[in-house]
Amino acid sequence: MLNRRWTIAFAAAALAPVPAVAFAAEKSGMSGEGIFVLEVILLLVVGRGIGELLERLGQPAVMGQLIGGILLGPSLLGWLWPAAERVVFAGDAAQKSMINAIAQLGVLMLLLLTGMETDLRLVRRVGRACFSISAAGVALPFVLGFVAAQFMPDTLLAAGGERVVAGLFLGTALSISSVKIVAMVVREMNFMRRDLGQVIVSSAIIEDTIGWVIIAITIGIATHGRIEAGSLAFTLAGVALFMAFSFTLGRRIVFDAIRWTNDTFRSEYAVVTVILAIMGAMALITDLIGVHTVLGAFVAGILVGESPILSRHIEGQLRGVITALFMPVFFGVAGLSADLTVLMDPQLALLTVALVAIASIGKFGGAFIGAEVSGMSRAEGIAVGCGMNARGSTEVIVASIGLSIGVISHTLFTMILTMAVITTLAMPPTLRWALGRLPIGEAEKKRLEREEVDQRGFIANLERLLVVVDEGVVGRFAAYLAGVIGAGKPMTALHASGESDAEPGEAAHLDEIEKGAEEGREAAKEADEEPAREAPLTRRRHEAPLSAEAVAKEARKGYGMLLIGLGRALTAKGGFSRRLNEIAGAFDGPLCLVLKATSAGRHMPRLGPQSGRILVPVNGTSVARRGAELALAIAAVTGAPVKMLYVARVSRDEPRDTVSHRRREAVLKDIVALADRYGVEIETAIRSRAAAADAIARQAGRNVALIVMGVARRPGDELIFGETTSGVLQRCPCPVVLISDARLRRDDEGREALRSGTGTG
Repeated sequence: MLNRRWTIAFAAAALAPVPAVAFAAEKSGMSGEGIFVLEVILLLVVGRGIGELLERLGQPAVMGQLIGGILLGPSLLGWLWPAAERVVFAGDAAQKSMINAIAQLGVLMLLLLTGMETDLRLVRRVGRACFSISAAGVALPFVLGFVAAQFMPDTLLAAGGERVVAGLFLGTALSISSVKIVAMVVREMNFMRRDLGQVIVSSAIIEDTIGWVIIAITIGIATHGRIEAGSLAFTLAGVALFMAFSFTLGRRIVFDAIRWTNDTFRSEYAVVTVILAIMGAMALITDLIGVHTVLGAFVAGILVGESPILSRHIEGQLRGVITALFMPVFFGVAGLSADLTVLMDPQLALLTVALVAIASIGKFGGAFIGAEVSGMSRAEGIAVGCGMNARGSTEVIVASIGLSIGVISHTLFTMILTMAVITTLAMPPTLRWALGRLPIGEAEKKRLEREEVDQRGFIANLERLLVVVDEGVVGRFAAYLAGVIGAGKPMTALHASGESDAEPGEAAHLDEIEKGAEEGREAAKEADEEPAREAPLTRRRHEAPLSAEAVAKEARKGYGMLLIGLGRALTAKGGFSRRLNEIAGAFDGPLCLVLKATSAGRHMPRLGPQSGRILVPVNGTSVARRGAELALAIAAVTGAPVKMLYVARVSRDEPRDTVSHRRREAVLKDIVALADRYGVEIETAIRSRAAAADAIARQAGRNVALIVMGVARRPGDELIFGETTSGVLQRCPCPVVLISDARLRRDDEGREALRSGTGTG
């Protein structure tokens, strides 16, 4: 309650300075540049304040930015104080062109972001239901909007505009749902991973994609002022060729451009610059073929969002500048163009109510019919119909374009904006009501539990992998493991010359990576899961021998983990070689080390259902859980049996019902749930009377092919993982895989060493 009061106070405070600022601008004779800065500040502050209030009330914040512009325009400020509104927001043409230029660029940026959020894989995964829903959900409101335009008063048409073209525009405006608003509400209700939630979002994605193609074609028609068979055929052919090029050769060009920039440039935000250049180039192409630039920006966003090299960090940088600057300015400028005072006319008010009714009935009815055709239940059809009835940003963009090219009048623009605000604000509560009535099935419940485990996982969220291996048996085995755990993730391999008696050749480990990735895809198919897509595998050439500087240079390009497999990585005393220390020291992120003691023999294990077990020591720490996850990911592909060994020192007289005992049970329960997610049956055991290294060493002598340990990386220039890890490396005859957390920075070493725990090290 207190937070809500503070939010209301903040929204009121955002509006409070407006009269004083407007009065100062009116009296001071501010320059055009100064008024431009003032406009931007007012749109940002007022839009953000009202948006925050709406978000706290369960409504989309973007509507607050639109309402903020409406309040600063002729609807409120211009009605109460016309002189101040005229000075700040209705100056000369040069001053208005500056804020309009930001708004026009904002349209392209918004469409870029919308495209990046368009998950075509989700559409493919959901199935055919979303196609019938989106087809009917677009067709019915489009027809109703087109017919309604034929009976509109002439005063609602732009001067000299054709009714047919206006009908196409109105039909398009009524037929598209806002993916951003739909996804926001579905995600907020924790329905994004539910089957029906994915159908709703996928249908909105398809509608959005179809809608922007229709908009582009409609604008191409509108620029000629009438429908001409020749120009229409040229526009349709141009759009078809553009889409075909974009999703074939264009996709590869975009992927390669982003990856090359990320791998080559050292300057800050270089990838963001290239993404913006790609957006601009594709927008220019669509402009040249006679359709609006929004289609190019939207398609560019889809391709950029699908790029395997696009990290969450880069996407966050781009999203930040769009949502912080361009989005509030664009929606604010759109609100400034609306004049709600015209709705004081009873006839126009009734027409607006009729427009809202046509839009709502058309969209709800179309989506409901599509759901019925696809075989969904009536309750699911109602939820789908409620979810599709949010216009949000999409209608605002469509209406703004129609106003700018002279297809619709200011009055019709205001009516469309009013319809967009009402339907968008009505959608969240109706969808919450509809979704709250839907039960969850057993199969869907199990899938949600698996995905919830993935959200906490390290391997599941790994974005990009850097691999350093030699040509020996350890290097080849490490390369194979990299392919197994990194299937579907971009990977870069650096070759390091290793064992002198190994067969030379840099390509051997690439074959092993491909082998592991292919086995991973086959295992996913057998488990009825979607196999990982093939991701780029890059072999980086460098001067031999591989130096720490070369690894550090490559690491700066952004990797989630460094996997190292070197044949001579351990000393006779169980420590790490100087070379391994140097290579590992060049990477600050998590490490995965594949190690083989001299006494372990020349051969690495062949993992499979009939092979020895994978032994995984756990003790409840986050790094130990990471080791368990890595082992289960390997076992899910290879079929090797897994044994989880809980190791902890416990006194003999400890009662059974203690906090420590319950903690051990909770840890093993979490590990079992993790194993269920990977479809792996595991054996568990608790060893609490002996030292951890002794317990692990004893188990390692019982048909164990591989030990996988999660370890904590201690502060210092050399690799130190603790006495347990050293003891295991010295005493266990089988290969060992260590996966560690990130390297500690020197200024945080003391504090972080206490927080991170010791893992199983």
